[in-house]
Formats: sequence, structure tokens, C-alpha cells
Amino acid sequence: MSDPTCLFCRIVRGEIPANKVYEDEDVFAFHDIRPLAAVHFMIIPKAHVATLYEAGMAHHKALGKMLALAGELARKEGANDGFRTIINTGRVGHQEVYHVHMHVIGGPHSLGPMIVKQK
Repeated sequence: MSDPTCLFCRIVRGEIPANKVYEDEDVFAFHDIRPLAAVHFMIIPKAHVATLYEAGMAHHKALGKMLALAGELARKEGANDGFRTIINTGRVGHQEVYHVHMHVIGGPHSLGPMIVKQK
């Protein structure tokens, strides 16, 4: 359930250092190396799932836990007045690392509009 070449699988295995926010048997959370706001971390399933297209009911425990932990971890990291969760999927969704990951972004300032409408 791990990909030897996947960046996030390598982080889970401890081969690449990460600034850990949380870890249990199903998920791993760590700070983004290019934060977009005062609070910006990611929560990933430990099992390799490339995109939400490949996710299924067999992954529901980890995926549900990612959502259930988001608020608690966001508050602990300092996002006390709201936050945004983003899961990019595929090319159109601008997914850069092909291992499902949920960005949790927040802080003291408004994040602005979600997506600018294309003309």
C-alpha cells in the first residue's frame, strides 16, 4: 500500500523529513513546504491512493478521518476563525503530487475568493 517513488509515501516512511502536525495508524499531517497562509498543512492517508478517482470505500476510514481531524488540527495550528480545505485531483485540479492530500489553509486573514471564474 506504498509507492517507493511517491514523495508523500517517502515522507510517511521517514525517508524525507517533514514538520509533523499529527500522525496515527491511518493518516499523517505535516506543514506545507510552500505555505500560502499563516496556517498551511496537509493531511494524507498513509496508504498510497494516487487521486480521488482511485479512492473507494476501502479508503473511507482514512479519508473520513482526514475531514474529522481538520478542524481540531487547524485550531491547534492557529486557525481560530475559519479555514479552507482543498483536495486537488488530476491535471485540471492542479494536483502536483499524485498521492491524495488535503490542504488545510487558514490564519488571521481572509483567504479571498475560492476560484476566479474563467471568461
